[in-house]
Amino acid sequence: MFKTLLDGLIGGVTLYIVGFIFWGTPLSALAFHRAEAAAGSNLQAALAQALTPSGTGVYVIPDPSTAQGTILYGKGPVATIFYNNGGFPVTDASALIGGLILALVVGVIIALMLRFVDADNRMRATVLFALAAVLWLHIGQAVFNHAPWGYILYLAFSDFVALVAAGLVAAKIMESRHAPEAQSVNPDTVH
Repeated sequence: MFKTLLDGLIGGVTLYIVGFIFWGTPLSALAFHRAEAAAGSNLQAALAQALTPSGTGVYVIPDPSTAQGTILYGKGPVATIFYNNGGFPVTDASALIGGLILALVVGVIIALMLRFVDADNRMRATVLFALAAVLWLHIGQAVFNHAPWGYILYLAFSDFVALVAAGLVAAKIMESRHAPEAQSVNPDTVH
């Protein structure tokens, strides 16, 4: 069990590093559209004015829960806003630390899952698990909620690569640890 936890922690570090490559480098610009400086400033002021000071949360605009909101929603434009009224640093150390802890936990869960898969199928199980996860969790947002495809495809691809890398690393370590046992030769065997 200790070795599985260690495999998972190494897989988690891999997950974190791959995630950082996609989201902590200039590569992440591929996922976002940019508003001009004046438009961004105006939007920020409008958000501060329209949403309450304690309004941190996710907003659907316009709100389709009323008759008028449904009409406006159908006409567009529409937005789903992840709003934080307090702000935070662009490179937030607490998010990086929290992300590392989360990646380690996910790596351990992946390794625990792989313990239940026979050695010949661990790699395939890793790829299929990652594919199922990103299709449902990310591509589903574009399908069900009309989230922007460019961002969603980048997010899905980055998470697929990171999950596969974490799983393959954990699976490879498990395989290499058991390889000497599998390759031991019976002394009574004649070659």
